[in-house]
Amino acid sequence: MTDCCIIGGGIIGLSLAREISRRGMSVRLLAREPHRDTASWAAAGIFPPAPWSAACGPGDALTAWSDLLHREWADELRAETGIDNGLRACGGLHLATDSRGLDRIAEEAAAWQSRGTPCELLTAEAVAAAEPALAAAVTRGAIEGGMLLAAEMQIRPPRHLAALERSCLQRGVVISRPATVRALVPGGHRIDHVVADVAGVTEEIRAGSFVLAAGAWSESLAGQLGLRIATRPIRGQIALVRLPAPPLSRVVNRGLDYLVPRDDGRLLVGSTLEDVGFDASTTEQAVERLLTLARDLLGDLPDAVVEQVWSGLRPGSADGLPTIGRVPGLTNTLVAAGHFRAGLHQSTGTAVMIADLIEGRTSAVDPRSFAVDREPAQATDAVDAYLARVATESA
Repeated sequence: MTDCCIIGGGIIGLSLAREISRRGMSVRLLAREPHRDTASWAAAGIFPPAPWSAACGPGDALTAWSDLLHREWADELRAETGIDNGLRACGGLHLATDSRGLDRIAEEAAAWQSRGTPCELLTAEAVAAAEPALAAAVTRGAIEGGMLLAAEMQIRPPRHLAALERSCLQRGVVISRPATVRALVPGGHRIDHVVADVAGVTEEIRAGSFVLAAGAWSESLAGQLGLRIATRPIRGQIALVRLPAPPLSRVVNRGLDYLVPRDDGRLLVGSTLEDVGFDASTTEQAVERLLTLARDLLGDLPDAVVEQVWSGLRPGSADGLPTIGRVPGLTNTLVAAGHFRAGLHQSTGTAVMIADLIEGRTSAVDPRSFAVDREPAQATDAVDAYLARVATESA
């Protein structure tokens, strides 16, 4: 019997598998889809600064801890697998397009400074000096100013997923793909086994512990256990554009939109936030909006080639925090889901927290704020609030 069975093969599942297996436990991972069909693969890989302080709320504390772990894991994964996951501090430029945007940027800068994060407010002319590719947009008045966050980082999600999978396989993790879990079968105060279709064959899988980490699909699976956890899918579409040379040296953010330069001259343009259920298709309308964003900031781009477009389903939560912890009443079952847009960044801390819970250790971040049976601290659904913010900033 396997020590731990993880249901879910995205960034959270693979991070869990690596951390649990490195502690000497046998692990089987049930992945419903290939890498590139997960929200993790589809992510842009932007890591905002994550300062740690005693005043951090639980979500910020998890991100700050995870941020430190990512730096360790990047070195370890490179040494273990030979894969460079692309984690690097490239800096982030946040743009204001009008006076209202300037006010918002100033408020954000004050908030970063209060948390000890260096940031610099820039005039429109300073924006053009920092990123010459934006000079034409500054000249025609499309950019009023900005803020520079030198500590903003980026990671290459496909490379990171590949490194995690190779590390897991080297540690003996059994990865079953494609796998669809049909039933979670309880036996007393524990899960006795799960019933899953694995590559077309139905299996009963038994394990010492089970971890539900199936992203946006976690809510329906948890319902089989009488749990109500929110992992509402929110679609995000991204376009990958190939250019003759890298146009930017930093991540450029305009509100909730972004341009992420890659060293090979490719540019990620994202992203949408769409409440369309489990529809992971791409749409011409959304892709055209993304390309319009790139042209607004960088000009006509006559030599640009759209190489790929894709989408991912982010698992939202009711209060803006992921669910991480043991399932009440079941001694061998845990959940790690609902990370919304922060899953990639928070994956390392989530993995260590779950492994600590399995072993009965104390984690660096208190897991009680993420408990499965917590009562949301806010009345307004966090996803609805986020979508309302998108609508406001797009108006």
